[in-house]
This record gives sequence, C-alpha cells and structure tokens, in this order.
Amino acid sequence: MTKVIALAGKGGTGKTTISALLIKYLRERGLTPVLAVDADANANLNELLGLKIEITIGQIRKELKSDLPPNITRDQYMEMKVHQALVEERGFDLLAMGQPDGPGCYCAANQHLAMTMDHLAGNYKYILVDNEAGMEHLSRMNLRTIDHLLVISDPSARGILTARRIAELTGPLGITIKQRCLIVNRVPEPTPPELLAKIAEAVSGSDLPLGGLLPASPELVSQELSGRSYLDLPAETPVVARAFAIFDSFIGV
Repeated sequence: MTKVIALAGKGGTGKTTISALLIKYLRERGLTPVLAVDADANANLNELLGLKIEITIGQIRKELKSDLPPNITRDQYMEMKVHQALVEERGFDLLAMGQPDGPGCYCAANQHLAMTMDHLAGNYKYILVDNEAGMEHLSRMNLRTIDHLLVISDPSARGILTARRIAELTGPLGITIKQRCLIVNRVPEPTPPELLAKIAEAVSGSDLPLGGLLPASPELVSQELSGRSYLDLPAETPVVARAFAIFDSFIGV
C-alpha cells in the first residue's frame, strides 16, 4: 500500500528543507520508490535536490483548457503530460504543482489530474507532499488519506500557535489523518526554557504531539548557498542525524 506523508506550516518555517531531508531519509533507508510533490506555489524543492523542473502541473492544467491534439482524450493527454513532467532521480521522482489556478474554472482539469494520480500512486511506496499552509492540493490529487502529517513551525510563539491552528484546519477538508506531529525547526541550542514551555503548551490537550526539534544548521545554509544538493550531505552532519532520528520515530524501517 502506498503511504502518504504531507508537510504543512506557514511560510518560512522550513517545510521544503525538511521535505528534502525526508527524501534523503527515505532513499537511504531503502523506502523507495518515492513520489515527491512540490505543492508550494513558490516551488523550490528541486533546487535543494539539485534538479531542474521543465513543466509544472499548473501549466498542464492551462493546456487542458485549450484545444488538444486530435485523436487523444483529455484523460490520456493529462496522463501523458504528467509523465513528461516527472523528474526522475535515483529512488524518487519529483513533480511540481506550480502556480495556483488562475481565472476560470479548473474543475475538469483537476478531475483529470485526480484520475492520473490514482494511476500513478500504485507505482510508489511513499508519496511526499510539500504543501503551503493550506492543503487543497491534496484534494485535487485525490489523496484522501494521509498516513503522516508533519506540521512545521519556526522557534517562535506565534509560529507554534499557527502550527496548532493549521493542524485543526485539516478536518473540514474531509481527509483522514492517521498520525500527525509537530516539528519545530531552526531551534537554537541550548533551547530557551521559554520556547520549551510554549511548545509544551501548544501540544498539551491537542491532537498534535511533538515529533521533535531540529537545530539551526550552518551546514544547510552553506549547502544551499553553494547550490549543492541536500542529498549529498554526509550522514554525520548534526542536522541530518537529528532529522533521521525524528523520522525513525514515526516511520521506522
């Protein structure tokens, strides 16, 4: 059975960084193949992985609103174009959603996308979705069950409170979430007691247990500034080791 991991959180919390580390984790633990979906309108997961995006789902949806080549249905066209949009890498494929829907109705295009995702899903052990704060893309892709929802926060009182609110917003979407947790990113070390108290307050009495704390990392900053892939970070890098320990706690091997 294909398992779905989704990441959510307000902008600037490091969802894409954690997505890249999670792809590295799944690949190195042999939990492949993986379909990584960059559902952030400001798509840059590919940059952290050292990959280039040629076409996005947003561009394909726009094409579906115009005349198609003869002798091909819209379902066939969507499936063909999605396969073209897949960026293939060892152990995983990457798909970028691109810009959100513009003027006009995209209902039919999203229906074709959902059907294509149904066909694709069976080819992967894991589907990882890097979302914005909202998770409407999950509905468009017809992903009705999330095995692991990771809500990402920065080390601030407002960020942690927002993370809890985001977790509570998943109910109206009608998506079944089997497991959820909070990951606080870029935490200073030693961690201020005031921050630990805010985290404890946020998770207390909520359905959002603490998954772990990730430290601020000069290695990640250096890797990004140099344009090198996060996949090439050594296993002994402190933030990588800490991230893998967090992922082991809820995914396992």
